Amino acid sequence: MKQLRPTLLAALTILGFVLATAVAAKPVPDKEYKLIDPAQPQPATVKGVEVLEFFNYACPHCYEFEPNLKTWLKNKPKNVEFRYVPAIFNERMIPLAKIYYTLEEMGSLEKLHDKVYYAIHQQQLNLTDRAILLKWMGDQGVDTKKFEATFDSFSVNNKVQRAALMTRNYHIPGTPYLIIGGRYMTGPSMSVRADGNVDHARLMQILNELIDMSQSGAR
Repeated sequence: MKQLRPTLLAALTILGFVLATAVAAKPVPDKEYKLIDPAQPQPATVKGVEVLEFFNYACPHCYEFEPNLKTWLKNKPKNVEFRYVPAIFNERMIPLAKIYYTLEEMGSLEKLHDKVYYAIHQQQLNLTDRAILLKWMGDQGVDTKKFEATFDSFSVNNKVQRAALMTRNYHIPGTPYLIIGGRYMTGPSMSVRADGNVDHARLMQILNELIDMSQSGAR
């Protein structure tokens, strides 16, 4: 028995550490996440858990967060369906939202999504100016006449109106924010360390926990 005690003690110590870590990993309500009230229904086509990112191309925090989000997307749970939603708080945000939906309609998001961010934040281009936008799109090899026609289309304008409605219904306070299963909201501003920097690892942990909570219906 005496020989077993150190092993048993070690096992209990490890178990205690694992349990403590598990408890610590649970997201803290009203600090690390908030409940959406009222909860918003997921589209009927979504079979698992829908995760939305409300973003704005001109937002420096969105630009900073994007690489971390992309890393998470490569390893996201299989039951998760993710999509971007351009946040729209006012009319000034509409042109950038239309850029996103125009690229989506043209099948060019994968190629140009990151480049739009780069053009705004690194090249300091004002892509809300149509002349600048069309020239930049042309420089990227985009058919500018097709882009402009799509940009002004009913379909894109309809998607923009839908995004504005979603921004209101989810009570989005800023960008970037993540919505999980229509029930929970979290984001980089809710995972800030004592030094003032965002704890991206913790945020991704919270995101995965909220996905699990969404499946179980937990609050």
